[in-house]
Amino acid sequence: MTYQPKSDFLAVMLERGFVADCTDYEGLDAALVAGVVPAYIGFDATAKSLHVGSLIQIMMLRWLQKTGHKPITLMGGGTTKVGDPSFRADERPLLTPDQIDDNIAGIKQVFAKYLSYGDGATDAVMLNNAEWLDDLNYLEFLRDIGRHFSVNRMLSFESVKSRLDREQSLSFLEFNYMILQAYDFLELNRRYGCLLQFGGSDQWGNIVNGIDLTRRVNENQIFGLTSPLLTTSDGKKMGKSADGAVWLNADMRSTYEFWQFWRNTTDADVGRFLKLYTEMPVDECTRLGALEGSEINAAKIILANEVTTLCHGADAAAAAEATAREVFEKGGVGDDLPTVTLASTDLPASIVQLIVKSGLAKSGKEAKRLIAENGARINDAPLTDAGLMIDASALADPIKLSAGKKRHALVQLNG
Repeated sequence: MTYQPKSDFLAVMLERGFVADCTDYEGLDAALVAGVVPAYIGFDATAKSLHVGSLIQIMMLRWLQKTGHKPITLMGGGTTKVGDPSFRADERPLLTPDQIDDNIAGIKQVFAKYLSYGDGATDAVMLNNAEWLDDLNYLEFLRDIGRHFSVNRMLSFESVKSRLDREQSLSFLEFNYMILQAYDFLELNRRYGCLLQFGGSDQWGNIVNGIDLTRRVNENQIFGLTSPLLTTSDGKKMGKSADGAVWLNADMRSTYEFWQFWRNTTDADVGRFLKLYTEMPVDECTRLGALEGSEINAAKIILANEVTTLCHGADAAAAAEATAREVFEKGGVGDDLPTVTLASTDLPASIVQLIVKSGLAKSGKEAKRLIAENGARINDAPLTDAGLMIDASALADPIKLSAGKKRHALVQLNG
């Protein structure tokens, strides 16, 4: 990208690698220089927390606020009832209103860590699109909004086209999602003066739809900015680990496991992740990312500490690092490891069951393979017997289970 921005926000976005595409660089840059720009990202409430895959967008909102503009976090209380079909092979399971409200409450905890909410010009606001979607009159909506959409064009969007090309069913319910998302932008512009929507690059078609609709109905100029869909250098989808999603809420993924996810970053990703997920100076991110050998491991610890501090606080980051040193350098147990607590009625239990319960394997078959391939350890000793049974006497003290060199869990007896 050769565009040289005048605004602080766009300069940060381009320099740190946040931008995949923009609908109008010059127009957006001029708006950012002219005054406070309200910008939003929508998050459907499909779980009680967001995961690391959403962190790039959260950091975009954080930088927006730090450079003098107004973040809008839009909760999809309405759109979650439909489900975003983008690049999915099947329809999302439908959630009840109570489930959606519970999920929104959990997601709010994430944003409170990254953004400052309030009534000031650049304070963040949290909105819920159920506010305008729940009470729509269907016939009026079709007449006033639906007439602006071309089905031919909607069918050409990659997110829809890829589903149809695979001959996988796309319900009329899901097909309406992109119209509702476009309508969100229209309402946010009308009610709150919102000028900009962020999203992952898979949302490009939906964002352009919203811009076109708002220009037609409100006759206002608005903008879209997408971030790259991140994969790690070894091709894995960002936000996933060997044992599932890396959630941002501590009650769904322990701070130690969160810290360890970043500590396990591959060498090739360190510099890029420092730029995207921390606020360290770009030159320092580049320098750390270029280190090799044992020095790159020190850079990974810096990355883990910086990201964990933003998400969970400096004390949690320090505790996670201390636990890692205890576990890896001294062979100890550590105070902050993921822990499975068993009742006496759960015993005896097979070691295979305990490996699965502790999240070190997804299935009994995977646990047995781990043992057979000498990848499992119990209290730092090789675990070779897949038939081992653990009774109450074996849990007089907590036992430490390990899968490979980097993944550990504790098993203890309740009381």
